[in-house]
Amino acid sequence: MKWQIHKQEQVEQILSFDEQRVEKIVEIGSKFRNLRQEYGFDIDQVVAYTKIPRRLVQAIEEGDLSNLPEPIYIQGLIKLYADALGLDGNELSSSFPTERNDSQPLSKLKTTVFGQLRPNHLYVLYIGLIICSVSGLSQVLNVAKFQGNNGEEKNQQKEALVKPTQVKPNLDLQTINNQLSPDTVEDNVQVGVTLKDSSWIRVEVDGKTEFEGTLPQGTQRIWKAQDHLTLKAGNAGGVLLSVNKKQAKPLGEIGKTKELTIAANMRS
Repeated sequence: MKWQIHKQEQVEQILSFDEQRVEKIVEIGSKFRNLRQEYGFDIDQVVAYTKIPRRLVQAIEEGDLSNLPEPIYIQGLIKLYADALGLDGNELSSSFPTERNDSQPLSKLKTTVFGQLRPNHLYVLYIGLIICSVSGLSQVLNVAKFQGNNGEEKNQQKEALVKPTQVKPNLDLQTINNQLSPDTVEDNVQVGVTLKDSSWIRVEVDGKTEFEGTLPQGTQRIWKAQDHLTLKAGNAGGVLLSVNKKQAKPLGEIGKTKELTIAANMRS
């Protein structure tokens, strides 16, 4: 009877956990779909930008867990989709539960175990403790005797040993630090834009004009520069700007012109 009650509690915990996941993926998927439609993007554009298969994008928006992979992979998909829409991918993905707490409380476990012990069980337990104690004491005495016999041999070996000559390291510490310094890593900057509304754009890469023209709504472009990159947009509010794959943000206000220069050594 007790086993059946415990089994029923476990089933209820599993159902509750699955319900939490379904509720959360429905909430997140609805949010993604509404924001995507607000920006005027279709699913194919999301697939092209995030590289997430179309069926998984649809499953997320519809809250269909049966067509999604393991929870830990669902978290990764949520982060990719959220970042593409300019949301906080880390926060949204961490809100999706990936594991449940099946561990039994310690206080309940102690009550259950010791409540089932009877006098004959305690008698056997006492005998076992005595045997373990005697065995442990015997091992300690044997180890102490062995260490005493080896002590004299080790002392004699130490006297016979010749102190080794200290070897001066060949590598200079400052040289190593210089090699590991982040300043030696090649700097560059990557800028990505997503057009939620059409806009005229001019892009200069390291002082040279890389692109100038009008990009339609839904366009996605990426440019890289070794030193600096300058971007000017006629409709700054219609341009979502992402620097070095970080969260995309609007460049400025709708209908207004804005110019922004991003240097490689200022990308953080």
